[in-house]
Amino acid sequence: MIVPDQLKRTIQLGVTPQRIISLVPSQTELLAHLHLDEAVIGITKFCTRPAHWRNKTKIGGTKNLNLPLIRKLAPDLIIANKEENKKDEIETLASEFPVWISDVNNLSNACQMIERVGILTSRAEAAGRLNNEIHEAFKALMPVGDSDALTSQSRPPSRKDGVAYLIWKEPYMTVGGDTFISNMLHEAGFTNIFDNQLRYPVTTIEELQALQCKLVFLSSEPYPFKQTHADYIKQQLPEAQVLLVDGEAFSWYGSRLLEAPSYFRLLHSKLEAMCYIR
Repeated sequence: MIVPDQLKRTIQLGVTPQRIISLVPSQTELLAHLHLDEAVIGITKFCTRPAHWRNKTKIGGTKNLNLPLIRKLAPDLIIANKEENKKDEIETLASEFPVWISDVNNLSNACQMIERVGILTSRAEAAGRLNNEIHEAFKALMPVGDSDALTSQSRPPSRKDGVAYLIWKEPYMTVGGDTFISNMLHEAGFTNIFDNQLRYPVTTIEELQALQCKLVFLSSEPYPFKQTHADYIKQQLPEAQVLLVDGEAFSWYGSRLLEAPSYFRLLHSKLEAMCYIR
């Protein structure tokens, strides 16, 4: 079996893998959704879902892998991600084991990842059903007349003002237009005010003031923003609405995508209740 990864590398497997290590929490959750309980032998310390997988062998963090332990486990497939894992560690592992690498920057990439992981693990049918369910869930978010949530890059957002989505503090960091989070903001009907920047730019309260930012989302991950942080930013931006949001809904690109549209609807409802819509 030959399956290209999302970096256009070719992965060749003789048989269906029986000893899989996952290096990314959202992809670990996908493997659980595909009922690969017995095949997955190693996960990161950040892979907390599903709960009954927490007793699986921990092979370090996403960016600090325990290479000797991974070698001891002798995996026949490692599933990694370009952004979440360190290049040098992945290159080392790829010289010894089959390593399939995802590169997810939008909803279409995410569904391609699900499809190919399904093929790799002989769960193509289940992966196909999951993609269909994700497609329908996101399609239901779209304005009447739009036809395909997976190709809706040009769909106009439903909100007038842009949002600043903060992922880190000291310094404040946000998301650029080429990130998966920015694409999820768009799919959810928001405009990213940093859409013209790349990756994860640093910003300041002063810049948000200058941009006349009217909506700020404080993510629950990777930095765990709390209400005290929201209250402080609200003091600095009194004309803005500042909300704590579920970072997993905006950044997990596996089976969690099934839950994201319903969360986005709840978020819109909350903003409407706050009389945000102009």
